[in-house]
Amino acid sequence: MARLFGTDGVRGLANREVTPELALSLAQAAAHVLGDGPRAAGRRPLAVVARDPRISGEFIAAAVSAGLAGSGVDVYDAGVIPTPAAAFLVADIGADFGVMISASHNPAPDNGIKIFASGGTKLPDEVEDRIEQAMQRPALAPTGAGVGRIRRFADAEDRYVVHLIETLPHRLDGLKVVLDCANGAAAGVSPEVFSLAGAEVIVIGNDPDGLNINDGVGSTHLAPLAAAVLEHGADAGIAHDGDADRCLAVDATGAVVDGDQIMAILATAMHERGALRQNTLVATVMSNLGLHHAMRERGIQVLQTKVGDRYVLEALGERNLSLGGEQSGHVIMADHATTGDGLLTGLHLLAEVAHTGRPLAELASIVTVHPQVLVGVRDVDRGRVHSDQGVIDAVAAAEAELGDTGRVLLRPSGTEPVVRVMVEAADHETADAIAARLVEVVRERLALQTATP
Repeated sequence: MARLFGTDGVRGLANREVTPELALSLAQAAAHVLGDGPRAAGRRPLAVVARDPRISGEFIAAAVSAGLAGSGVDVYDAGVIPTPAAAFLVADIGADFGVMISASHNPAPDNGIKIFASGGTKLPDEVEDRIEQAMQRPALAPTGAGVGRIRRFADAEDRYVVHLIETLPHRLDGLKVVLDCANGAAAGVSPEVFSLAGAEVIVIGNDPDGLNINDGVGSTHLAPLAAAVLEHGADAGIAHDGDADRCLAVDATGAVVDGDQIMAILATAMHERGALRQNTLVATVMSNLGLHHAMRERGIQVLQTKVGDRYVLEALGERNLSLGGEQSGHVIMADHATTGDGLLTGLHLLAEVAHTGRPLAELASIVTVHPQVLVGVRDVDRGRVHSDQGVIDAVAAAEAELGDTGRVLLRPSGTEPVVRVMVEAADHETADAIAARLVEVVRERLALQTATP
C-alpha cells in the first residue's frame, strides 16, 4: 500500500483522493497519536485548524474538526489564514498540534491536509507513519463532557500580524509596494501587515472566490505583478502563493527577483548585523551557482541539501542555523518561523531596501544568475542514474568542460520514471548544448528494457 503522506502532507484532487471520509479518518487518527500525551497529563488535547480559501477547504475543514472534536480534542478554528500563520499559532497558544487545509500553489480543484506538531513544526516521518497505522484502529468515542469543543479563534490573524511586525529590523516607510496575494490565504492579512509596517500598498490577486486561487496570479504567474509595479511606479512587488508560504519579488523595472537572490540579500544583511548563525546559509542543490559565488565573496558558507523544504528544515535544526530556503521562494527564517513564510520573507526583504536606501535591483545584483537549463527525461530507469558508467563518464566530461563556470546535476524523480538533467553555464548556448548531449546519453543508457515475447 502506498504511503498516504507525501513530502508536504496528504494532497490530491479534492472529493476524489482527499475526501471528507479521509479527512475524518485522518483527524481521528491524529487525535489518537498526538493526543496521548495531553490525555496522560490529565487534560484535553487542543488543536488549531485553518485553511486557505479554496472551496473544498470548507467541507474538508469541517470533517477534520468533526473528527477531532468527536475524538475528544478541543478545536480552535482559525478560518482562512496562511500556512505559516497556522504553524505560528500552534506554538503561540501552546496547542498540542495543528491542521492546515491547503494545496499551496496547486490549482483550486486540489487540496491537502498538513499536520503540525506542538511548537508548529513538521511531523517526523515516523509520527506520520503512526498516524497512518492509527487510521486502522477504532476511533476514540468519548461521550458527554468527554467530547471536544469547536471554538472560533477570534484573534488568530491579529496575533500573527503582531508577531510579524515585531520581527522587523527596520520599517518600510517611504516604499510603494504591489502585493499579489494569489487570491489565496494572504488576501486578508498581507495588505494589513505591509501597511502597518509603513509601506504604501497596492494589491492585486486579493479577491478569492474559492475557485480562483493561483489562477493566473501569485508566485507562479509573475507577469501581472510586474505589470502592476510598472503601472504604479512602485519600488517593488511581492508575490505570494495560495497558502503564502512562499515569496518571490519583482524590482522597480519589473524584473524577477527569485528565491536565490532573496536569500542572498537576507543572508548578507543578517551576516552584517551578526544574526546569520555560523555564517552559513542552507540551500538545495537546485540553487543557482551565482548564489554560491556571491556568498563566497562575502565570507558566507552555503550548506547544500536535497530538493525539498523538509531537508532545508532538517539542516537548519540539526546545525542550529538561522536561514535557508529554495529557489522557488520558500525561505525559512528560523529565528522567527518554523516553516517558510512568504509574508515574513517579503517584509524582511523590503526592510533591507528601506534601511539601505538602495533599489531592490541593486541589492539583487550581488547574484549573477547563471543560465540554467532543466530537462526531464521520461520513460527511463531512474534507479541507474548514479550507477551507469556511461552516464557517470558523460557527467564527468561535462563538468570538466564547464570548470568553475558552471555545473551539472542529474537526479531521479521520486514519483515517476523521469531523470531530471540540470545544467548551468556562463551562457545559454553552452548550457543548452551540454544539456542536449546529456539528455541523449540518459535516453540511450537508461532506456527501459521491454520484455521480449
